[in-house]
Amino acid sequence: MGFLDVAKKRCSVRSFLSKEVDKEKLLQVLEAARIAPSACNLQPWKIIVVENTQTKMKLYESYPRDWFAEAPIILVVCADRRQSWKRRDGKDYGDVDVAIAVDHMTLAAADLGLGTCWIGAFDDAKCRRVLQLPQHLEPIAMLPLGYPAKVESPERHVTRRKSLDEIVQWD
Repeated sequence: MGFLDVAKKRCSVRSFLSKEVDKEKLLQVLEAARIAPSACNLQPWKIIVVENTQTKMKLYESYPRDWFAEAPIILVVCADRRQSWKRRDGKDYGDVDVAIAVDHMTLAAADLGLGTCWIGAFDDAKCRRVLQLPQHLEPIAMLPLGYPAKVESPERHVTRRKSLDEIVQWD
């Protein structure tokens, strides 16, 4: 499968089968994050793999959606503010680096027949408490991971995405 085919296959999954994720597939998704590029190659991310039902239910308090708690795995991807590169004006690139790593994971998951949903609208303080994160680790995204209960057609991009003319400007 070519890259654009994988990218078109990826979608936000909000309904998972109650099937355990193969460990080899999970490791491949995590490897995709490991090899992701980052500013100055600092790799300022920490990924917490949550499989324990009790911990997932506690995380549910930070993002109370039933489908979220039903995912077999929740990946919490954090930026390590002590390691992230800072631009001259102070802009911290940790968020950008984590976003690249998360995107790599979502694409790898899609390629492996797994589903994900990028979650950023969670309660940061509750998430931090549940995972007992130190101050320098900031949770940026939560990524439920599992086998999708239904598969979206890649053709959805024809009607649900802006055209190139709407998003590209030529000089």
